[in-house]
Amino acid sequence: MISSPDSPIPRNSPRVTIVGAGRVGSTLAQRIAEKNLADVVLLDIVAGMPQGLALDLMEARGIELHNRLIVGTNDYADTSASTIVVITAGLPRKPGMSRDDLLKTNAKIVVEAAAKAIAHSPQAIFIVVTNPLDVMTYLAWQATGLPRNRVMGMAGVLDSARFETFIALELGVLPADVKAIVLGSHGDLMVPLPRYAHVNGVPVTELLDAPTIERLLERTRNGGAEIVQLMQTGGAFFAPASATSVMVESILLNQSRLLPVAAYLQGEYGLADIVIGVPCRLGCGGIESVLELTLSDEERSALQTSAQAVRQNIDRAQEVLAGVNS
Repeated sequence: MISSPDSPIPRNSPRVTIVGAGRVGSTLAQRIAEKNLADVVLLDIVAGMPQGLALDLMEARGIELHNRLIVGTNDYADTSASTIVVITAGLPRKPGMSRDDLLKTNAKIVVEAAAKAIAHSPQAIFIVVTNPLDVMTYLAWQATGLPRNRVMGMAGVLDSARFETFIALELGVLPADVKAIVLGSHGDLMVPLPRYAHVNGVPVTELLDAPTIERLLERTRNGGAEIVQLMQTGGAFFAPASATSVMVESILLNQSRLLPVAAYLQGEYGLADIVIGVPCRLGCGGIESVLELTLSDEERSALQTSAQAVRQNIDRAQEVLAGVNS
């Protein structure tokens, strides 16, 4: 049950539910509360864990100078009337595993979480963080029955931030001055676009030679795996939480920011009935629009290849779920 039943979250305050109180989920709860964006409900199946994390975060409020309520629960009923639902639940990667290796286990977890959450928050916008992200976002879209603007995945913001970090480290410049964009799936076939990367308006292609750019692209594609290999006992969580927080902020504050998001496409980029990373405007209604960039033949081909891999995994996931339900 809810950790503070005598202090329920006011209905007139934005509420963000985070399903999954692991490292990503709990760090995201901290980001949202300390940015003063919304009150937070942290849900997990492990009894006592989300309640303990919520209490720990609440005890820091006076130090961090915010008054947001954070509650922990094991009951979806306590998530009712959420403005946004973020799904982080699922098994994390271990060394040697790809994001796709998680497909069978996490498909069932995400579908169940989406179905239970939408039953209590029918007006919510859903953000999926669980891997393999593009596939899980597609399954959440199906499970909720929501229009495509209200279901999205966090991937491109994180992948773009990694690309920006590696550019900044290579050039020795301020990371905030670097802007880049990554399209495609959240995996080895992601499509970083060096033509659109710049440092305060100066194209990266003018600052770095082709071999160096290719090295940075490869490191971006393997950014998550590099962290998993170093940590051995888990994967990234600080940067994924920050990336998700940016999306939550753009929606809650109706900022209409242009961000790379895993979105359901209906013909954009020549793709349909698939979720994949593309630039989108995020506002209070979720995905306000999809921006179609002008791509070279090579970039478009890479995006198509990325989409084909996602499609294969969607089909695999649906077969798995059909077997579970038969």
